[in-house]
Amino acid sequence: MPSVLSVQSRVAYGHVGNAASVFALQRLGVEAWALDTVAFSNHTGHGRWRGSTIASAEIAALFEGIAALGVLPQIDAVLSGYLGDAATGPVLLDIVERVRAANPRALFCCDPVIGDIDTGSYVTEGIAEFFRDRALPLADIVTPNRFELENLTGARIATLAEAADAAAALRARGPGIVLLTSLDAEPDRFTMLAAGPDGVWAVETPRLPIVLNGCGDVTAALFLARLLRGDTLPDALARTAAAIFAVIETTARLGRYELALVAAQDELARPSRHVAPRRL
Repeated sequence: MPSVLSVQSRVAYGHVGNAASVFALQRLGVEAWALDTVAFSNHTGHGRWRGSTIASAEIAALFEGIAALGVLPQIDAVLSGYLGDAATGPVLLDIVERVRAANPRALFCCDPVIGDIDTGSYVTEGIAEFFRDRALPLADIVTPNRFELENLTGARIATLAEAADAAAALRARGPGIVLLTSLDAEPDRFTMLAAGPDGVWAVETPRLPIVLNGCGDVTAALFLARLLRGDTLPDALARTAAAIFAVIETTARLGRYELALVAAQDELARPSRHVAPRRL
């Protein structure tokens, strides 16, 4: 059973950050350990929330407690997401380096949470630069959305071909695999793209009339879990796209604003929709 250390946000209500990723990893048979970077009552899309960013020194201390148990060799991957504060960046990289020292085969899957097309950037000063200049060269897998891929590469992305070129540019800076989690190049469907040593692949799912927080967090977790479980790149892409579509579809059907992860949990592990990957 693979094990993942997930370093990202925590909400008491709803499903974003570790409150989404941990469940998705576990549902696919992956042991998940969580280090939280913020503790909020709910995600910020509600317009109001309570809570605060967890100090980087506290995150480092919690990791020391894990390391003291002698379990770092058991970690197969570090998954990172929303950091909360730029000071957490160096702590994250220290965690990655120490996990790799204990298990040289461990992967670093970096979800470079910076913002989105409809919101723009929503992170504090220094975080985007941290991802671009320091985290990307060390990452094995990177899972940006369109806004983040544009931010990290400086390229404008409106078509699938431009997305493939941007993914190639990002791979040239270090990551072996780039997953573009969302591209709205067509009005009636969303596209996901994965680029790696096995080539560049794309899948499409219908576009649903709903905007939800946490989809990128779940997508990154599912994609990483699939790869750790031995899926090929195109299979991991297709099954991840089918699963997150089912979650969004279930959420819309139930009329909810928070991801219906529990209601759609069987779809995480065994998606009922067939999505065919195509090689570009």
